[in-house]
Amino acid sequence: MTVRKSRSTRRAGVTMADVARHAGVSAITVSRALRTPEKVQEAVRQRIREACERLGYVPNHAASSLASARSRTIVVLIPSLSNAVFVDILTGIKEVLDAHAHHMHIGLTGYSLEEEETLLRNYLQHSPDGLILTGIDHNPGVWKLLEARDIPTVHTIETLDGEQGLSVGFSQFDSGYAAGRHLIDRGYRHIGIIGAQLDPRSLRRCEGCRQALRDAGMYDAAREIMTPSKSSLSLGAELLEAMLRDHPECDALFFCNDDLAQGAVFQCGRLGIDVPGRMGLIGFHDLSGTAWTTPPLSTIATPRYEIGRSAATLLMNHLEGRPNPQRHMDLGFRLVQREST
Repeated sequence: MTVRKSRSTRRAGVTMADVARHAGVSAITVSRALRTPEKVQEAVRQRIREACERLGYVPNHAASSLASARSRTIVVLIPSLSNAVFVDILTGIKEVLDAHAHHMHIGLTGYSLEEEETLLRNYLQHSPDGLILTGIDHNPGVWKLLEARDIPTVHTIETLDGEQGLSVGFSQFDSGYAAGRHLIDRGYRHIGIIGAQLDPRSLRRCEGCRQALRDAGMYDAAREIMTPSKSSLSLGAELLEAMLRDHPECDALFFCNDDLAQGAVFQCGRLGIDVPGRMGLIGFHDLSGTAWTTPPLSTIATPRYEIGRSAATLLMNHLEGRPNPQRHMDLGFRLVQREST
């Protein structure tokens, strides 16, 4: 016959009171160290950390969020983890959230506005403290959700206007315009545009370059390749060849992403095309490796890490009742001229 142990004789889990006794502090101090570590002295935090590790204590965030009406989680929706742009932004976000004892829940939208709305509806069921979204282009349903829930939200990579939400980024249009203007100023006269992925931000930077060419009387719609295919090195090489096959007069190209431009400069090397003499190339974002191609690529440098830190800081200021001097922060961009132009 099997005798079940009564509830009172079963081994109980480690509690916050156990950690407090082990660390020689009060349970309130343990709670404060776990919730707002910046308010507890480092030596005390260290004793509490060691006690937690020794006892195997894991905070019950579900119970604490019920007691405080705060989940201490921030939902971050990004298109992709394979794109270094978003990895850099996440790095900046995480550093700030870690310092404020908040946790990041990452959702991948796959560049789909519909998937973004689905993810948002699911995450909102868990009552996050705030949201960090990519871009300013969202389905009407997303805007309705944000308005109805009145949840603190920061939009990244681009900026909004007025009192709607918080945002931090730079002008995609202006940065694309600067790239086009740079090619013109370097003496190129038959300039093409190559875009891939075709998310709203890529389209706006291509439109900026297009406008620079129009203003100079140099725009030719035929010298433009726009494809929804995923941006990559191999695609950049393929599209360079396609452009030169159909438009051999083309003497310079703007690429909406650095990986495309990197593929193009590698292919020029294989085909014996002189860069920057026969062909000028400029990319976008100044990703890792862009400065190390042969020749090194000119590009538009974007402040991805700073965008992440600033977005998280705006959100934490809002949640903790500190004023934000700016609701919308334009961090700008930088044109980096290297040997490819």
